[in-house]
Amino acid sequence: MSKYITNQIMEEAIKALQELVAQPSYNQSPAPKAPFGKGIHLALNQMMALCDRLGMHTYEDPEGYYGYAEIGEGKEIFGVIGHLDTVPAGDLTSWSTAPFTPLIKDGFIYGRGTQDDKGPTIAALFALKSLLDAGLVPTKRIRFIFGTDEEILWRGIAKYNEKEAPIDMGFSPDAEFPLTYAEKGLQQSYLVGPGTDQFSLHMDNAMNAVPAKADYAGPRLTEVKAALDQHGFKYKDHGNSITVLGKSVHAMNAPQGVNAVLRLCIALDDVFDFLPLDLIGKCFLEDATGENLLGRVVDESGHLTFNISSFEVNEKETRLQIDMRVPVTVDHDKLIKRLSQKVKAFDLTYEHFDYLAPLFVSKESKLVKTLMKVYQDVTGDTNAKPQISGGATFARTMHNCVAFGGMLPGVPDYMHQANEQWSLSSMAKTMGIYAEALRLLCFE
Repeated sequence: MSKYITNQIMEEAIKALQELVAQPSYNQSPAPKAPFGKGIHLALNQMMALCDRLGMHTYEDPEGYYGYAEIGEGKEIFGVIGHLDTVPAGDLTSWSTAPFTPLIKDGFIYGRGTQDDKGPTIAALFALKSLLDAGLVPTKRIRFIFGTDEEILWRGIAKYNEKEAPIDMGFSPDAEFPLTYAEKGLQQSYLVGPGTDQFSLHMDNAMNAVPAKADYAGPRLTEVKAALDQHGFKYKDHGNSITVLGKSVHAMNAPQGVNAVLRLCIALDDVFDFLPLDLIGKCFLEDATGENLLGRVVDESGHLTFNISSFEVNEKETRLQIDMRVPVTVDHDKLIKRLSQKVKAFDLTYEHFDYLAPLFVSKESKLVKTLMKVYQDVTGDTNAKPQISGGATFARTMHNCVAFGGMLPGVPDYMHQANEQWSLSSMAKTMGIYAEALRLLCFE
């Protein structure tokens, strides 16, 4: 661990994290100067007050979309981009502690946001404080940028990029060590076509997850079950309805899951004559790389992943929702044009929903080389290599920016889960890594 992370710095950081976790900050109804709800607005106010006490210049967007805190002088800006919003607590009965009453127990701090992303953001902030307390003087402007809508649609950070000057380099403490230098593009869309009176389907699934269940209670149920049996697809038989079974994984890992919606649609396509179903039953099948539909799409960041999470059908309309993780060097516009042309054969049209451009920073860049050296030196893990991800972090919203920590290898993942927690020893080591990284990149 860095020599700059003293017991006093750790105590101050833990106290600050406890105070921040105690402020619930998940997306709620908008209010004046609080576009994502009062809880997130109060968390932003709280962070601004903390940074003021640390001697940083602070600025809060008048509309409440973002805030930042800065120290140092010069034209060059080094950015650290975190977020203050969290997902809701979820089922409180699944928690062994109160999610917004932070508890320290057996060397862990418990509470919503301790891992994602309040804990790592506080760790990076107090890593900076440790350097300032030691008398070091930054050679550039160090700007901490606080997002407020990372868990939903990234509207806060989009507003920041509209209004503020770009950073010159930086990192986001919202992933895993050692470092992510490439993140695939994220395209979420709909395929829309005519309805039918032959059957109906209604599913309410997240775009970014492979669905583990798909229900059907419509006509010709006996034939649908026979088709499922013929394909060897598992399902629960409830008498007048069935539930097709799969295995849920994050959409970025779609080929590792078992998509229950696809399996149901393959069976339905055996029974009903309906052209949009043919997209699944006769073309896409279960290949979550999309190769059967689009051909092989791959580069050094991996294969395209193509998740169809819902197939809605009523008398008026058919609507599929899709999530694609696009390899970083693939021409996005050409891919969408090819997809649009291919689905026409199945009486479907392409409809855009949301797109996040990919992240790619060369492994030979000063930023990546420095951060990797810091990680290897502090942890002793000389075999660590920079990584590629199908996930999405705020790093992709900024120039020359990567995802760097804050979770160390082997740390159990409690993000978005009940009993979210982070060990204080991991927090201390992460702070040490950040202190050394900031020292090398911003103080020398």
